Amino acid sequence: MYAPGFFHGRTVLVTGAEGFIGSTLVDLLVGEGATVRAMVHYKPYAEKGNLAHLLDHPQVQLIAGDVRDPGRVMDAVAGCDTVFHLAALIGIPYSYDSPGAYVAVNVTGTEHIAEACRRHGVRRLVHTSTSEVYGTALTVPIAEDHPLQPQSPYSASKIGADMMVLSHFNAFELPVTVVRPFNTYGPRQSARAVIPTILAQLHSGAREIRLGSLTPTRDFTYVTDTARGFLAVAQCDRALGEVVNLGTGEEISIGDLARKLIAVSGRDAEIVVDEARLRPAGSEVHRLLSDNSRARTWASWKPEVSLDEGLSNTSDWISANLHLFAPGRYAV
Repeated sequence: MYAPGFFHGRTVLVTGAEGFIGSTLVDLLVGEGATVRAMVHYKPYAEKGNLAHLLDHPQVQLIAGDVRDPGRVMDAVAGCDTVFHLAALIGIPYSYDSPGAYVAVNVTGTEHIAEACRRHGVRRLVHTSTSEVYGTALTVPIAEDHPLQPQSPYSASKIGADMMVLSHFNAFELPVTVVRPFNTYGPRQSARAVIPTILAQLHSGAREIRLGSLTPTRDFTYVTDTARGFLAVAQCDRALGEVVNLGTGEEISIGDLARKLIAVSGRDAEIVVDEARLRPAGSEVHRLLSDNSRARTWASWKPEVSLDEGLSNTSDWISANLHLFAPGRYAV
């Protein structure tokens, strides 16, 4: 059962803490009174990123590191009550070009996290999966026992990472739960995702919105709902050694989503299919729709932000931060 304030006074590690979901999770943990070790990828240039507002916060310690470095990971995990592992190489198009990099970060890096958690005896490891591991839905809604289908090197690497942490539960009794978010969206998301791609084009004045396939459907979850799901699952003993979906249980096609975004932005534009944005035929995931029964029943979690409200919030954020995007360039 989810109990607000559960993390008060606890030391928590968040890997991938500067990312879209990771930084939102750090915000929630700080609000709950946790001491947060925020592990971020080292950058030798002056960029403050999504944690800029927390750089001097007394509850937050920024740790520059890389999950491919087992020694750095071991040091970061030491003394932590809970580890939220979100660090990953994301983005499907780039995985076609560099699959080995996805294995190194997502599989080997996750093994480093799991081993460090085992050695240091953490109370709970919450590992981040993705709905992409399911591939195109064979049955809907998609429950956690749906077959896994590696339709891209990215999804294959995430399947490998999931199996790695679950093997540590079976072989070493590592207290781990795998959370499987469906399509999370909201402020701070990068241009590689479909919603910021559309909104950045709209707010830059484009009269044509260039997209890939319009027919696939997705289950979109607002970022604060997803982050709250992480906190809920981290407290849920029933979820130990299990996979838990985080999704709304509602779907919308990419074409209908684009029309909603045109309306919410107050702009006028035509939707155009761009062949450069199409996935290879065997790699396209045509339908994702979550069964979130486990999260609701086991962890007392449910989404609270409607799609219309979330899209409006996201549109406002992208309009105010358009300098972070390059609307005319396809971001992989």
